[in-house]
Amino acid sequence: MPDGTIEPKKGRKFDQVLEGARNVFLSDGFEGASVDDIARAAGVSKATLYSYFPDKRFLFMQVAKTECCRQADTAIESIDMGAPVRTVLNDIACQMIDFMTSEFGQRIFRICVGESDRFPELGREFYESGPMMIRDRLVEYFEKAGARNELDIDDKLLAAEQFHELCKADLFPRMVFNMTDEFTKAEKMRVVNGAVDMFMARYGVKP
Repeated sequence: MPDGTIEPKKGRKFDQVLEGARNVFLSDGFEGASVDDIARAAGVSKATLYSYFPDKRFLFMQVAKTECCRQADTAIESIDMGAPVRTVLNDIACQMIDFMTSEFGQRIFRICVGESDRFPELGREFYESGPMMIRDRLVEYFEKAGARNELDIDDKLLAAEQFHELCKADLFPRMVFNMTDEFTKAEKMRVVNGAVDMFMARYGVKP
């Protein structure tokens, strides 16, 4: 069975099918989403849908990977990587937290966790298209900031994971345990500022 590691067949209605599937998965979850509903939402026949995606798991992973890649690319394009390091980290943290607390981010995370026992490849593929991609982008930035003597980091992979975890403080546990799924700008900025302050205290180069 396809597990999301192969590339899907592209065609004229590929994006149309992805968008329809995105809407249905968000509304009904992975288990509740039917191929009939997805085809209807996409405005295509089931035969057309299956010509692009052999099964629902493969379709779900392409939806998740496409959205995560889009979010990552948008974040990178909108951030001035040549700005002072504290400003860059602040902007990255804001982008990460906004995605994590978005309706899509929360829904995809819960679907992957909920289905991980039956379909462990879902969680693995989500990690590779989401958290791992963020980690790799952070490592790239740390290398550039280190070359400019703005950051002093030996283990850049670990530092990227640490920054990611700092950005989840307070907010993520409350989401996971269903205490709340909405956060104010002030709540988000409290975590952003704390994450950047702690990270700079450990890795920032003193002027």
